[in-house]
Amino acid sequence: MENAGIISLREVTRENWRATLRLAVHPDQRRFVAGDDAPITAIALIKAYVRTGGVSWAPYVIVAGAGETEKMVGFVALAYEPESADEYWVFHFFIDRRYQRRGYGAAALVRLIELVRREQPRARMLRLVVHPENQPAHRLYTRAGFRATGTERWGEPVYQLTLHADETSAKE
Repeated sequence: MENAGIISLREVTRENWRATLRLAVHPDQRRFVAGDDAPITAIALIKAYVRTGGVSWAPYVIVAGAGETEKMVGFVALAYEPESADEYWVFHFFIDRRYQRRGYGAAALVRLIELVRREQPRARMLRLVVHPENQPAHRLYTRAGFRATGTERWGEPVYQLTLHADETSAKE
């Protein structure tokens, strides 16, 4: 496995949105990230614009390297209810097929968790769903500290990571 090096998350903007549309997983992995919808990033950008489900959507491109060596290697979207402490969800997280198995996914997940902790201080939980057959994703999320809740949403197991313990449990 290649060293993931410098990984950062950048908001998708009018300057980089077209380039994000070129990011894609292997065709047999598409069902793990966005069902049959493609391109995956277009679906996430539409959700950000339309605000599907009345929640805020923040799409990010995953960038490896810095300066002249930087390249877009993946994508992730954060969906959340701004007034909630528990409704923060990771969607459409993937590494482009050209850059998989190099450690970028694990590094990007760490950056995402840091970003949510820093920019969403009221968030106590970060959740996601994982396709039941996507064993590499199950391992990735478990290594990052996510735990299966034993529940399902959209027909997939829910995983969650505690970001900030609430004050009640901190006193116990």
